[in-house]
Amino acid sequence: MILHDLISLDVLRVIWWLLLGVLLTGFALTDGFDLGVGTLLPFVGKTDLERRVAINTIGPVWEGNQVWFILGGGAIFAAWPPLYAVSFSGFYLAMFVVLAALILRPVGFKYRSKRDGVTWRATWDWALFVGGAVPALIFGVAMGNVIEGVPFHFNDDLMSIYEGTFFGLLNPFALLAGVVSLAMLTTHGAAWLALKADGPVAGRARAIGSVTGLVATAGYLLAGVWLAYGLTGYHLVGAAGANLDSNPFLTEAAKGGSWLAAYDARPWIAVAPVLGVIGMLMASLGLRSRREVSTLLWSKLGIIGVISSVGLTMFPFILPSSTDPKSSLTVWNASSSQMTLFVMLVVTVIFVPIILAYTSWVYAVLWGKVTEDDVAANSHSSY
Repeated sequence: MILHDLISLDVLRVIWWLLLGVLLTGFALTDGFDLGVGTLLPFVGKTDLERRVAINTIGPVWEGNQVWFILGGGAIFAAWPPLYAVSFSGFYLAMFVVLAALILRPVGFKYRSKRDGVTWRATWDWALFVGGAVPALIFGVAMGNVIEGVPFHFNDDLMSIYEGTFFGLLNPFALLAGVVSLAMLTTHGAAWLALKADGPVAGRARAIGSVTGLVATAGYLLAGVWLAYGLTGYHLVGAAGANLDSNPFLTEAAKGGSWLAAYDARPWIAVAPVLGVIGMLMASLGLRSRREVSTLLWSKLGIIGVISSVGLTMFPFILPSSTDPKSSLTVWNASSSQMTLFVMLVVTVIFVPIILAYTSWVYAVLWGKVTEDDVAANSHSSY
């Protein structure tokens, strides 16, 4: 027996669907608070020193946190090639905006405090705000569009043809999803600042985060109601599509019914949205009551619940087509070969624990609060 035959293609597909969710969730849990701190920067720091305190809470770790984003993109490229092709070409302008915003972050971190000019530093502070708020918003907008279905189809040569526009992505439901994402990650950033900063910066972060936590919760609940009564879901016709070659034409899908039918078929997945609501509510309450470690943990739990609820609700769909449901991409019809998925799994099993161990060591070394005295005493080496 060939080694990669030890795990069937169907099992490997499900494993990589789970791993993709883990990688994207890992990005939201780590780089998510970086984005949140950037969003909060102009509002939690009234003086240059206070803003430097906020920046230095994430300065040593933000680059490492982006590893999860890179891994997620790499996993999509290698494990789900059609998903990569359709999403990165269809969402090209949106991706370009995200990339431009993310580019502002390293430049802002490195150059912001190199000069003492008020205008210079204020400009980079707003650049860091854009680098935090814009990706957080657009990631949510993209997720909302995925839930609604993306206007694309495949021609006879399996070439994907995207029929939408950039402004078409900015529809009401997608914008609501964007608001939820922005509010959720802003709350996550506030929880991080409450843990890592002190004084006025932490106090203002608690005040803002306690409100954005409620906004995220209310928006998430509204999106759930909208999903139940205002959107049409997708479903597979006939067999589930397992054991088929990776060809969208081999799996027939149709638009109709509700996404929430998944909860009738798999009632246990209701734990995800429940965790999402409880986590965000408890994070908001924790910020109000000045709890630190538990608040950050609740915030992480809320993010896990929200993201996993999307994946579990849509399974086995990963990118439904609104214009040609038969072209929809699913776990069963959009994966790489069995050999590719197996080799990638072996590599992942080896290297992800190393990444986790290194990340844990970095956070342990950098544990403790960033104070104004620390930044002032190390003005030339701090961000």
